[in-house]
Amino acid sequence: MTDTLSTNYYFYSIFGISLIGLIAAYLLTSHVLKQSTGNEKMQEIAEAIRQGAMAFLKRQYTTISVLSIVMAALIFFAYYLGGKNLSYGWHTAVAFMLGAIASGISGFAGMYVSVKANLRTAAAAESSINQALKVAIRGGAVSGILVVALSLLGVGGLFYFYGGLDNPTEVPLLIVGFGFGASFVALFAQLGGGIYTKAADVGADLVGKVESGIPEDDPRNPAVIADLVGDNVGDCAGRGADLFESTAAENIGAMILGIALFPTFGLKGIIFPLVARAFGLIASIIGVLTVKIKENQDPMKGLNKGYAVTTFFAILGFLAATYLLLNPTEQPVSALPVWLWYFLAGMVGIVTSILFVYITQYYTEYKYRPVKEIAQSSETGGATNIISGFAVGLESTGLPVLVISAALLGSYFLGKSSGLESGGLYGTAVATMGMLSTAAYILAMDNFGPITDNAGGIVEMSKSPEEIRKRTDRLDSVGNTTKALTKGYAVGSAALAAFLLFSAYLEEVGIESIDLAKPMVFVGGLLGAVLIFVFSAYAIRAVSRAAYYIINDVRDQFKNHPGIMQGTEKPNYARCVDICTKGALKEMVLPGLLAVIVPTAIGFILGPESVGATLMVGTIAGIILALLLNNSGGAWDNAKKYIETGAHGGKGSFAHKAAVVGDTVGDPFKDTAGPSLHVLIKLLSTLTLVLAPLFLILHQ
Repeated sequence: MTDTLSTNYYFYSIFGISLIGLIAAYLLTSHVLKQSTGNEKMQEIAEAIRQGAMAFLKRQYTTISVLSIVMAALIFFAYYLGGKNLSYGWHTAVAFMLGAIASGISGFAGMYVSVKANLRTAAAAESSINQALKVAIRGGAVSGILVVALSLLGVGGLFYFYGGLDNPTEVPLLIVGFGFGASFVALFAQLGGGIYTKAADVGADLVGKVESGIPEDDPRNPAVIADLVGDNVGDCAGRGADLFESTAAENIGAMILGIALFPTFGLKGIIFPLVARAFGLIASIIGVLTVKIKENQDPMKGLNKGYAVTTFFAILGFLAATYLLLNPTEQPVSALPVWLWYFLAGMVGIVTSILFVYITQYYTEYKYRPVKEIAQSSETGGATNIISGFAVGLESTGLPVLVISAALLGSYFLGKSSGLESGGLYGTAVATMGMLSTAAYILAMDNFGPITDNAGGIVEMSKSPEEIRKRTDRLDSVGNTTKALTKGYAVGSAALAAFLLFSAYLEEVGIESIDLAKPMVFVGGLLGAVLIFVFSAYAIRAVSRAAYYIINDVRDQFKNHPGIMQGTEKPNYARCVDICTKGALKEMVLPGLLAVIVPTAIGFILGPESVGATLMVGTIAGIILALLLNNSGGAWDNAKKYIETGAHGGKGSFAHKAAVVGDTVGDPFKDTAGPSLHVLIKLLSTLTLVLAPLFLILHQ
């Protein structure tokens, strides 16, 4: 009786900590909104960015809402027509809609604060870089905290209302729809936002920098507002939805794996992922509040300090969670207590996240060899710049894959060493929880990038003094680094999560392994691999198509309104924003539907083992291609920025023009196709988990 009461207490603490997270997000929002909004010119530019971002998001979520309602209805009727228990169908469909709604709220709320924080960061830079840093990171933290809190409330709330406390071994399978709903919205949000931001960026760079020779964020460029809007809809709203579905899907996958250990841990083993994530949320809040620097310090030092504090408290929280929840009364024979083995598995996940951050830093920062090589190759033209950058992208897949492999094997053997049956797989789940324990802080760092980028644009366009621009340039430079680092973190967490969800799928369909020697299963795997490449092709091509219209519009405005270049006429910013919006929403549908239709068709036609191969091989191909796209794009970007510091001839040189071409090629790699693959990898898992019962019915 006492054990049941204590378990219920731990479960209800999830809601208490989530509420603390929501209060913290509200207080941070209030703090940011109280800051100075600068001069009238700054406010005018920021308002144009805000209106463009909100208009895009409203139209995008209208489209996604229609697609989500259709998908929920299809899920319900598929279960109904398949002869499955009707209750199972409506539980899954309701969970799907709630996951979709919560994912949408996460993206919308994060961007709402970001488009307010950019102006206040620009205004804060007038007084000190430390003040601007604090406004930017706290503005970015709102989204991070909301994502984790809403994920906990959504998964925990469904578990409670679906009767999880009374029937804990069946309810986790009923709430997989929540993860699928989150993945479904995240895919379209990331695709639409990624297409928008890179179409605008490519248009602004090619016509503005290369053809017309005007600097970045120059107010004479008609695409500059669309470019600044794109930073928000791609990096804030898109990544917010991405990490929301990561936390939701991994929580559910780990809970499903916890069912196998129910005889040992009881309910505690199933709710452990939620409790561990809640402690990580507290750690992230503390970490955000510690970020500060002196005026002459590198802003990255302040962010690294906050990350170190977050990691320290996340470790303490993980230690407490494993001791309290994974410490059975009857201990199996092993060298260490069960809870300590799982604590060590969690540490594997935390160490993996740190290693991913440093590996990504090595391949994308201009202090290191890879980016310097690309910058040097720019001296001989755009072709050698692209060859060198693509080679760096290929090379950059090696170390991360070794780290992922070591993490999976290490956490599996640590879990197995506990002496528990199925303990090895649960060890990989715990490692995934460890890697995601700092997710709220990582997302704050990610949102820091577009906030500081926008702040720099506002300062440039408002013609603020050079001293203020230098401060925002320092923050913007760090923001580019944090965006690259968080992409590396997202790939790493997606890899561990995909294995976790793959294991959960095998548990649900009752298959011990996937036999690729069977022709139908091999074909399923082959189709999974090619899906990754065709999806990426559609995503990159979508940017090219949308950019085509932007480029032509900017050229048209320069040609028909010569006063724009002379500063006597104002460009038509709104027209570029509208073109980008329409293009992005139109182009996101095909790759998004492809990602849903292909695995569904394979499951229905070839069966559960074949779609398991699609999931397995697609995940492997997706991880490697995402690493290539993210890191090559980031390296090209920073090679250009390195040259802009004065290296190899500096701005306007032959090398700089070649580097701009490379950066433009890398834009859809790192900000559209790469991040969308993170979501696709997990969408494959959550989709197959939701439809697994139907695959079994058709292929019994």
